Amino acid sequence: MELVGGQRVADDRPDKDERRKEKMYGYARVSSRDQNLARQIDALRSYGVEQRRIFTDKASGKDFQRPSYQRLVRRLHRGDTLVVKSIDRLGRNYDEILEEWRHITKVAQVHIVVIDMPLLDTRCTRDGLTGAFIADMVLQLLSYIAQVERENIHQRQAEGIAAARARGVRFGRPRAKRPEMFEQVCRAYQEGRISGTAAAEACGIPRSTFLRWANEERPFTD
Repeated sequence: MELVGGQRVADDRPDKDERRKEKMYGYARVSSRDQNLARQIDALRSYGVEQRRIFTDKASGKDFQRPSYQRLVRRLHRGDTLVVKSIDRLGRNYDEILEEWRHITKVAQVHIVVIDMPLLDTRCTRDGLTGAFIADMVLQLLSYIAQVERENIHQRQAEGIAAARARGVRFGRPRAKRPEMFEQVCRAYQEGRISGTAAAEACGIPRSTFLRWANEERPFTD
């Protein structure tokens, strides 16, 4: 309310939230510092995202604790739009992507657009279904497919290891070859003629390695 000619009238000026113009932000990520962000940034620019509103990270997608991504999230407001080139630029774990997606779209009420997958656009309405509803369904399906693939990979790995062991393949680091003089030096050590340290030095190996090998040997007898 404000005073006009001594009378109170309604103030029809928009409040701060109403005056704020909805903004479009972009996010790009690569896993290592020697990879190039240019292709993603070009795609975001072509989509209409201003350069100054594009946030980038050179970091793993294992979680969302990335410096630029966290700064971006703090900038997002209700009605804004977050654009990424592909869903895996958000992260590589679909369970975590689902949780982050729900927080952004449901709690922060920010739209998300995935350029390479038009169905993942929460702004659109198709045949009476909202984009948010369709996107949730697609993400659930992708999450299920990713989970099934992880289980299949683990099963194939287990089957491969079992088959290799059946063929006599041994896994792990190959055992180090013992020096030619080991037997002679080990005999002297077991008979108490030299110390473990001297024996290890004579064989040119660490003392711990010599003692382990010596303990594996039966005492030498004539």
